[in-house]
Amino acid sequence: MLSKTISRRRLLQNTLLGLAATAMTPGALAGQIRHPYRMAEIAANTWRHPLGATIPVGADLRLLATSGEKVPGTHYEWHFLPDGGATYPTPDGGWIYVSNSESRDAGGVSALRFSRAGTMFDAYSILTGSIRNCAGGKTPWGTWLSCEERGDDSLVYECDPMGNKSAVAHPLLGSFNHEAAAVDPRTHQIYLTEDVSDGCLYRFTPDAEADLSHGTLQVAILNEDRLDWFDLDDVNNVKDPGSPLRYRFENAARFAGGEGIVYGPDHVYFTTKKDNRVWALQLSTQKLSIIYDIETSKTPILSGVDNIEISQNGDLIIAEDGGDMQLVVLDDRYHAVTLVTLHDQEDSELAGPAFSPDGSRLYFSSQRGADDRGLTYELTLPV
Repeated sequence: MLSKTISRRRLLQNTLLGLAATAMTPGALAGQIRHPYRMAEIAANTWRHPLGATIPVGADLRLLATSGEKVPGTHYEWHFLPDGGATYPTPDGGWIYVSNSESRDAGGVSALRFSRAGTMFDAYSILTGSIRNCAGGKTPWGTWLSCEERGDDSLVYECDPMGNKSAVAHPLLGSFNHEAAAVDPRTHQIYLTEDVSDGCLYRFTPDAEADLSHGTLQVAILNEDRLDWFDLDDVNNVKDPGSPLRYRFENAARFAGGEGIVYGPDHVYFTTKKDNRVWALQLSTQKLSIIYDIETSKTPILSGVDNIEISQNGDLIIAEDGGDMQLVVLDDRYHAVTLVTLHDQEDSELAGPAFSPDGSRLYFSSQRGADDRGLTYELTLPV
């Protein structure tokens, strides 16, 4: 049996700031980082915003983009079904927010660009030609891994947030119903979740840093409360297209609907939606623990667990697919605290939480928030 709790190592501020700096593009300064916020404390007092949301006192909310409409100040039409997202600093001191589209009709990834002052001044596409791009993950070398969730032949695409380079598919990361990815900045190993009821957890080890064209894909095997890893071949279902990758090794660990995954110092944290759990994998020991379970939690308010983000202070932010349409914080003791609630959007889901590079703003979307049109927001946190 897995332990329901772990002894959580203190996530040091300077460690997290150092990790944030490694993901910066050339010319961006680590000095952009502001003091970290303790998210659970911010969430303790809330108010009802005119945009139809309950948010922390002292915070503000801005609607940035609506599906099917031109992004304000640009000629770019925002995509439908916005899902996973991430932010990237730019050489001019601003930043970019990238957002997947889970649409079966168009898919791909769009981007919003902001000035140093936070003014949104551009919007554009960084990936076309894929469908049902669900979540993904940012790399330490400044790219976005966009994961397709369209069945057992889905792929991962590496995208340039600036839009200067064409997106590249990486078949060696496997053909399966991808959900999200998290990259260990020390080893460049990529951990990948699979969104099916009996999905697996995968790990890709590149042969060279920042090069995903060569490497080895492995599947996790549960050995008591630790994971072992088994090498996979034919990771694209070429030899036996009728046998999904997750069934190639019968002893593979199974997870009930893998969703978001994110890197934190010496850990990756991931969610499984069908059993409403949040997991922690300690990378140095490969120990796997359940840190939130709706059935046993003292604060069982988090349901429909989906995308996940980590703050500069190490607080985990989880977006609900359904549930109460909330962004929920897990504090140091892994108690759930509501950060944001969207009202009158019961048929939608929250997605794409991502902090700006300086930690002062939180971006997220409601997939079907207004007559099946997605709404992408910016939450400015209290100073």
